Amino acid sequence: MAVKSPKPAGRPGEPSKDVRPADLDDLDRSILSLLHGDARITNSALAEAVGVAPSTCHGRVRRLLELGVIRGFYTDIDPAAVGLPLQAMIAVNLQSNARGKIRSFIQQVRRMRQVMDVYFLAGADDFILHVAARDTEDLRSFVVENLNADADVAGTQTSLIFEHLRGAAPI
Repeated sequence: MAVKSPKPAGRPGEPSKDVRPADLDDLDRSILSLLHGDARITNSALAEAVGVAPSTCHGRVRRLLELGVIRGFYTDIDPAAVGLPLQAMIAVNLQSNARGKIRSFIQQVRRMRQVMDVYFLAGADDFILHVAARDTEDLRSFVVENLNADADVAGTQTSLIFEHLRGAAPI
């Protein structure tokens, strides 16, 4: 599906602060559920599956993009298939005097090849990083050389992932 995502509001890389739920009907929810299962489904197949004309379906998808309900279409790469079979979640805490550097920390870790996802949190930890590595030595090197060596990082805690299962669509 060749549909472009609109730019999110706010600074680049920041999600929209508008958290009001969109007004979705059953057709929108059906479209979202099918796209969640297969973002590469053609518009014709999607329209047929939900029982509407292709033009109606395309208009609905475009509207969902414009509303920010659909944030984009992504390729789900299997880390093991590209030589990174070990996954972990790393809780990161910044030094209390580094609070002004939160955005730069986010930009820095997002550029690291091992980092799959970055979660900025409220609570005991400041961030959770979802990372992939070749093996335990590669993971250890990543944590020691990239995170613990950073003067702004107060500490880390690493948890290995045994299995990653995708959840249901949040609709």
